[in-house]
Amino acid sequence: MDSIKVDLGIVGDNVFAAFKELRSYLNTQILGQERLVESLLVALLADGHLLVEGPPGLAKTRAIKALARGLECDFQRVQFTPDMLPADLTGSDIYRPEEGSFRFQRGPLFHNLILADEVNRAPAKVQSALLEAMAEHQISVGLSTYALPRLFLVMATQNPIEHEGTYPLPEAQLDRFMLHAMVDYPDRANTRLIMDLARREALEGRELPPPARPMTQEAVFAARREALELTLASSLADYIAALVDATRRPDAYSSKLTEWLRWGASPRAAIAIERGARALAWLDGRDYVSPEDVQAIAPDALRHRLLLDYTAQARGVSAEDCVSELLQKVPAP
Repeated sequence: MDSIKVDLGIVGDNVFAAFKELRSYLNTQILGQERLVESLLVALLADGHLLVEGPPGLAKTRAIKALARGLECDFQRVQFTPDMLPADLTGSDIYRPEEGSFRFQRGPLFHNLILADEVNRAPAKVQSALLEAMAEHQISVGLSTYALPRLFLVMATQNPIEHEGTYPLPEAQLDRFMLHAMVDYPDRANTRLIMDLARREALEGRELPPPARPMTQEAVFAARREALELTLASSLADYIAALVDATRRPDAYSSKLTEWLRWGASPRAAIAIERGARALAWLDGRDYVSPEDVQAIAPDALRHRLLLDYTAQARGVSAEDCVSELLQKVPAP
């Protein structure tokens, strides 16, 4: 895989080596959250969006800021609040008295990387504006539609602890997120390293030093093409389809799933698993996708797309339990 080359006039270097450098940079800046870093890179490679859930202070904001530092792109953080309006995201038509006409003033969505911080604190109108941007890479204001940048990634965060003043994300918007990653506290050793890193940054008076060589957007697009060209066996594609089918027709696979699931996953889930598995294989330096890649990405691709029965929720059954049962009952090739 290290031998993969692209047009040096377009990218200027080996794209796989560039991603290795980016991953190394992120892991030096985001300590103890290797899974979060991997999820960000998978979403970037697969042209998807990422929903991250975890307690405060676990470097969720820092992670997307570090990714922006590692790429030649722009970044915008948006703090979602209950009093937000759709125009606070999309922008609006502003009247120019000197011209006697309206001119569109672009909002924060017109950036490459967007951090939607505490996304579930915004009301439905705001979330619907974000939904169009995520699904179609465009926004509509009045009678006009505006295209968003070709490289466009939304990382949204949720706090699982505090629910006062929040609006649960509707299923339609959850389905637009390729992955739903869960982050937890770092271990004792990494906590100690984080303390040292924070002290060094305070002494130097700066946060997130830039990498030696930021990666170009052309390298990202080239890597996406390479990931799409990896070998994925027909039997493995059937396996992905079977995993998603088991969430819709659980009675054909497992009595537990029949009791637990009220609603299954959409076709976007199958696409997310396939694209995510390809990204994992590419990041691992392989030219083929394995069943292990599918099984590794399935929890993040499915947990937010499964609607559990009320009885199952009362019994403490979680989406992770459902995915675990799926992986046990659906035979892998």
